[in-house]
Amino acid sequence: MSDMPEEQRWRGAEITVSDSRRGVDADDRSGDVIVARFALLPADVVARQSVPDDIDSIRDAVRQCTEMADILILTGGTGLGPRDLTPQALLPMFDYEVPGMAEVMRHQGLKSTPHAMLSRQVVGVTAACLVLSLPGSPNAVAECLDAVWPALPHALALISGDTRHPDPAGTTT
Repeated sequence: MSDMPEEQRWRGAEITVSDSRRGVDADDRSGDVIVARFALLPADVVARQSVPDDIDSIRDAVRQCTEMADILILTGGTGLGPRDLTPQALLPMFDYEVPGMAEVMRHQGLKSTPHAMLSRQVVGVTAACLVLSLPGSPNAVAECLDAVWPALPHALALISGDTRHPDPAGTTT
């Protein structure tokens, strides 16, 4: 019998927000990046949706996904355009925000482009589910996930009620 705890598996969901990338056969490279990363968390993909840039559609999809997921990642709708409505849809739904994650994602993006400062991604918790909104570009999605990846397992554990904190040696106290 091993003293090593079994690796925690999470439940992940992905939503692509886009008027142009809807439908089963639509090219969704940003969503594909998210789904590939879930395997590394590790997380089982429990939902994947594409919705139009519409506040009610975004909120409906978020409600559905947060009922079954521990982590929900949205891509798209975080820019400055008139149809970029993801932050407006999400902010009223959050029980609380996690601003440090959004800040570190923008900071990471600034290393590649000054336009990262124009991104309005938000992160928060609703219904005990961590919700991250990322830009629509596959490269930006990868950069954002790289920025927050080291903290995700601990964040998910805290949200689930596990308040132990890892020490520098990697054990949990």
